[in-house]
Amino acid sequence: MAGSLAAVLVLVAVPVLLLGMVAPYANRLAVARVADTGTVTGRLYAISTAGSLVGTFLAALLLTPLIGTHRTFLVFALMLAIAAAVGAGSWRFLVVAVAIGALFALPSAAIGADVAGATVIFSTETQYQYARVLQFPSGERWLELNEGVAVHSVYFPWTYLTGGYWDDFLVLPFAAESSAPRRIAILGDAAGTVARAYGHYFPRTRVDAVEIDGELTTIGKRYFGLRGPDLHLYTADARPWLESSRANYDAIFLDAYRQPYIPFYLVTREFFSLIREHLNPGGVVVVNVGHLPGSDALEKVVSATLHAVFPVVARDLQSDTNSLVVASTRPVSAEQLVADSPALPRGLVPLAERVAGQMGPVLEGRQVYTDDKAPVEWLTDLSILQYAIGKR
Repeated sequence: MAGSLAAVLVLVAVPVLLLGMVAPYANRLAVARVADTGTVTGRLYAISTAGSLVGTFLAALLLTPLIGTHRTFLVFALMLAIAAAVGAGSWRFLVVAVAIGALFALPSAAIGADVAGATVIFSTETQYQYARVLQFPSGERWLELNEGVAVHSVYFPWTYLTGGYWDDFLVLPFAAESSAPRRIAILGDAAGTVARAYGHYFPRTRVDAVEIDGELTTIGKRYFGLRGPDLHLYTADARPWLESSRANYDAIFLDAYRQPYIPFYLVTREFFSLIREHLNPGGVVVVNVGHLPGSDALEKVVSATLHAVFPVVARDLQSDTNSLVVASTRPVSAEQLVADSPALPRGLVPLAERVAGQMGPVLEGRQVYTDDKAPVEWLTDLSILQYAIGKR
C-alpha cells in the first residue's frame, strides 16, 4: 500500500500541480484591467468547465472503450503537448508532441504479478479491466484480472475439476435437494470454470451464465473450454439481468468479485429477496465470499443479510481467505449432502464427502445491508488497513 501510494504521488502529483496552476495563471495573464476581472474569470471558468465535461465524457464513453486506458492517457497528453507548443509560439516544442505520438506504436504495458513457470499467452484491456491468460507447461491456464491478486478462472485440459472453490458449486445444491438442478444461473461467470464443469457432469441442466464483461466470455470460449450442451451465455450486469428475467432456478450462484470488492448492490437484502423470488421451492443460493486472511467481517455481513431473507444459512469454509455461504428455504446440511451423494456422478462422490466435512454453522453477524446503506467498500478498506498494520 505504501509503495503504491508513493508511486502514484511521483507519477501524478507533479502533473496535477502544474495543471492546477494553468487556470489562475491564465486568468492573471488575461486580466488587463481590474474592472474586467469578473468578466475574464467567468469566461475562463466557463471554458474550463466545458473542457472538463468534454474530456470526462470523451474519455469514459468513447476513448477508454475504443482504445483502452493506456492510449487514452496518451491522447490527452498529446493534446496538452500540442496546446502548449501553440501557446508558446514556437514549433520547436512540437518535438514533445511528436515523441508522445510515437508512443502509440508501443503496446500497452502488461500489469500483474509474475507467476513462476507461467507464460502470458493472451492479454487485453477490456472496457472494464485488464485481463490476461497464464499458461503453465502442464497446460493449466489461469485467468487474472487487473493486479493479478486473485485467479478468477482456471482450466485443466485433462479434467473438469480444479481442486478449488469452483468445484463445490457442483455438489452444494445436493445439501438441500436430492436431485440434480434442472436449471441454474451463474452470476459472475468470468471465463466459465463452473459453467464448463456443469455441462460435463450435468448435461441435462440448463446453465444461464451471466458476465458483465463480454471479453471474459470470449476468453472463456477460446482458452478455457467454455461450452456445454445446454449453456446460455449473457453479457449483462447481474442484478438488472435477474430483474428482467422471468425464469425460476433450482440454484443461483453469485461469484461477482472485482478483487477485493464485491459490488455493494449484490449483497443487500433487496437483492437477496430478488434471488429468492427466482428460486424454485427448496432452491439454493451460493455466494462466494473472499476476504483477507483472518478477516471475517464481510462474511458476517453477507450471512446476516442472507439470513434476513432465507430461514436457513450454512457455511462451506474453503480457506482463511474464502468461504461459500449457502442459503435456502429448505434445511441445508452436510448430512443431507452425504445422503444424496449416491445420486451424483461417480467422479463427484469424493468431492461431496470433502465438502460435507467443510460445512458448518454460519458465522453470526448483526448488520444487514440494504440498498439504502451497504458500505462494502468501507468494510473492505478497513480490513485491508487492519491487515496492513498487523492487526488481526
